Amino acid sequence: MEGSKPGILYLLKLGELTLKGGNKANFEMILKRNLQDMLRGNGAHIQATYGRYYIRTPAGGEARVEDVLRRLIGISGWAKARITEKTIEAICAACVDEGKVFIEEGIGSFKINARRTDKSFPLDSYNIACRAGDAVTEAIPELRVDVRHPQGAIAVEIREKAYIYGFGHKGLGGLPVKTAGRGLLLLSGGIDSPVAGYMMASRGMKIDAVYFHAYPYTSEEARQKAVRLAETVGRFSMGIRLYTVGYTAVQMRIKEAAPKAWATVLLRMAMMEGADSIAKLRRSKCLITGESLSQVASQTVENITCTQSRLEIPVLRPLIGMHKEAIIRKAEEIGTYETSILPYQDCCVLFSPPHPILRGDPVEANRLYESLELEKLIETAIGESVIEKCGFPTPWEGNTQ
Repeated sequence: MEGSKPGILYLLKLGELTLKGGNKANFEMILKRNLQDMLRGNGAHIQATYGRYYIRTPAGGEARVEDVLRRLIGISGWAKARITEKTIEAICAACVDEGKVFIEEGIGSFKINARRTDKSFPLDSYNIACRAGDAVTEAIPELRVDVRHPQGAIAVEIREKAYIYGFGHKGLGGLPVKTAGRGLLLLSGGIDSPVAGYMMASRGMKIDAVYFHAYPYTSEEARQKAVRLAETVGRFSMGIRLYTVGYTAVQMRIKEAAPKAWATVLLRMAMMEGADSIAKLRRSKCLITGESLSQVASQTVENITCTQSRLEIPVLRPLIGMHKEAIIRKAEEIGTYETSILPYQDCCVLFSPPHPILRGDPVEANRLYESLELEKLIETAIGESVIEKCGFPTPWEGNTQ
C-alpha cells in the first residue's frame, strides 16, 4: 500500500478470523466481498495483508466508511490510521500528531502500544514505545505518560510500513456473513426474534426471514413494524429477504376447531410447517427462532418439543438461555428495541387463550394438529406470500468519481 496515495486510511483488525487455519483465506475473501458490497460507490480501495485489512477512501467518504465499519460483522476493531516510512523519526512525528488530537479531545494522559511485525526494524517494541512516548511528551508537555490507566493509547504497528493510530474502535466481532450457510428466521414484531437473527448473522449465517400476518386482525402497522425490523437487522447481515405470509385462514381454523388451551402451541406448529416450506425453497439449512426457555407458555421444554415435532430441519434458538434483560440490552445495541416495543400486535398473540397448556404431549399435539387439516391452507398461504428485500447494501449516491 503506497504511503503517497491520497485519501483517508482505515486499519481493520480481523480477530476471530485469524484462528481459522486452512479455511482462513476463504473467510477473508468473503469478508472482503462483504466490505466491497457495503462500500460500493464510495471509491474506497480495500487491501488485505498480514492479518489486517486497510481501506483507503477519498476525502469526504469517511462518514460512509465509519458507518459501514460499525455494522460490519467479522472484525474485532478498526481505527483511522496514519501511514509513514519505517524510520523512528517519521514514527515519532506521527505519534506527536496523534497526541495533538488527544489534547483537542480533552485527553490528558496516554501510553504507546508498539508492535513490531517486521523484525528487521532496528528497535524492538519496548524501545519504539519509549522513543515515541518521549517525543510526544517533549512536544506536548501537558500530555503525560500513564502506562497503567491512560485516558488514551497510541498504537504503532511496524509492518511493510509503519501504521500509527489512536482512538481505536471496537468491532462487532464474529464471523463474516455468508460463511456459515443460510437460515430462515421466524420474525415476529417482538423484541426477541430480531436479536436472534442478528446473533446468527454474527456467527456467519446468511439469513432470510418469514413474518406471519393475520390481516385484518393484525394491522398494516404491525406488518410495517416487521419490515422495519428486517431492515435494521438486514443492515448488519448483508440484507434480508422477508416473506410475509397471510395466516388468517390458518388461525381461524385453529380458533374454531382446536381446544382453546392448545391454540398457541398448534399455531406455532403451523408456523414451523410454513417456515419449513419456505426454507426448502430458499435451500436454508435451519430455522431460527427467538425462543427463550420458559419465557412464555409456548417456550417450556415440553411445548418446544411439540412445536418442532413435525420437522426434520434443525431449529436454532440462540436466545434459549438468555434472560430478558440481556435480550433487551442487545436489542438496544443493534437498534431494534424502539421498533419492537411499538404497540402493534402480531399474530402470535392473536386469540391467545387465557389458560394455555404448559406441558403439552407431542403425541396429543400431533393428533390435534392433523385433525385440523391445515396442509392446503398453509400451501395456499405460502404460494401467496409477498417477498421484500430489506436492508441490502446500496451504492453510495455521494460518489463523485
